Amino acid sequence: MASSASTAQVDRNVLYRKITRRIVPLLVICYMFAYLDRVNIGFAKFGLERDLNIGDAAYGFAAGIFFIGYVLFELPSNLLLTKIGARSTFTRILVLWGLVAAGLALAQGPTSLYVLRFLLGVFEAGFAPGMIFFLGLWFPPSRMAGVMGTVMLAIPVASIFGGPLATWLITTFEGVAGLHGWQWMFVLTGLPCVALAAVTWRMIVNRPSEASWLSDAEKAAVAEDLANEHGTVASRMGDVLRMPKVYLLAVSMFSLLGGAYAMSFWLPTILRDNGVTDLVEIGLLSSVPYVVTFAAMFLIGRRSDRTGERRWHCSIPAAVGAAALAVAALTNDHFLVSFAALTIGTAAIYCSYTVFWAIPSSLFRGTAAAGAIAVINSIGLLGGFVSPTLIGYVRQNTGSTEWGLLVMVALVAVAVVLLIIVNPPKVAPVAVGRRERTSTDGSER
Repeated sequence: MASSASTAQVDRNVLYRKITRRIVPLLVICYMFAYLDRVNIGFAKFGLERDLNIGDAAYGFAAGIFFIGYVLFELPSNLLLTKIGARSTFTRILVLWGLVAAGLALAQGPTSLYVLRFLLGVFEAGFAPGMIFFLGLWFPPSRMAGVMGTVMLAIPVASIFGGPLATWLITTFEGVAGLHGWQWMFVLTGLPCVALAAVTWRMIVNRPSEASWLSDAEKAAVAEDLANEHGTVASRMGDVLRMPKVYLLAVSMFSLLGGAYAMSFWLPTILRDNGVTDLVEIGLLSSVPYVVTFAAMFLIGRRSDRTGERRWHCSIPAAVGAAALAVAALTNDHFLVSFAALTIGTAAIYCSYTVFWAIPSSLFRGTAAAGAIAVINSIGLLGGFVSPTLIGYVRQNTGSTEWGLLVMVALVAVAVVLLIIVNPPKVAPVAVGRRERTSTDGSER
């Protein structure tokens, strides 16, 4: 391994751009399919109503039960990752979730749909938190918001292209080989994940020290940056479970995801309620909020890294998101106003979610980081179950999504308060755009 003197000659911006180009694009593609496979049921809803007699409450439960399976198996998956590595973990997850995602085409009624959605959550469990832990092995906390902002762009990209793709598959393949269009959609968006598993096995390296494409000096520079910046407040799982901030962050995430998944699972239905009846048009309109989200997430993540500030970059967008969702709920009889508010709310909530995932790496390290991320994500993902299930129940009993959305507003408001209370530590700002080296004592030169 190179000496500290030689690491001082490593240009950090060049180094981390090199690492980003090597590992981040593949993670973005994998996460795009993960997100698409968990939310594409929103576009299949109309076919499920027609062909399997699945109502609003049953649909909401089927959408949400995915997260129960995910939560139950997430912590074991993330702790196993620390023992067997990201390469084996990601490959296993991609194969199993791809097969089950395609297998949703076999659903025959509510019960089989519930079982398959539950299994999809079980087999995908650990991918997102494992990815966050994996990135924390390559990037110091000062750069995590920007990296997470890039990786989380998978969500708006999947939504921008996923909606039009899903509705095109449903309409184009209807009746082919005796299958409904929604069945073909599940098959053709699920099986590519199996192919991605082979690519992942070939390209992923568990940690910088194993990367043949990094020089010894570059490997040492990464190790030095991680050692200088990583928090030392907890290094064991037992310490993590006794930390109040873990649970404050978990409830914050629960609240943020409640608002985010309200849009993901119910936007196509909201559009249909507002008179948009053409399925392809619904797919195109569903992508509009995520075009704005794409730009906003990138800018907020980069700005948070440049300033080293997390608290307000996370809580202020959440507050904007809560206000926008309230406007959308109260103006649902004015389509343009409501749709604009939904667009702003979606972008703001995902901006908060992006910066949120830069916080754990400043508080935890080692196995404790993997455990903390899994605990936070496990509790937080229950918001993905509560949100669509509650809105489905409310809609079936009232005929409107308004009250369900107002509950989501209250949830996101809770996240705002908790994120302010957590007050995550500031990290060293990243001087993007100029040559940056580090001296042997860790100070910037």
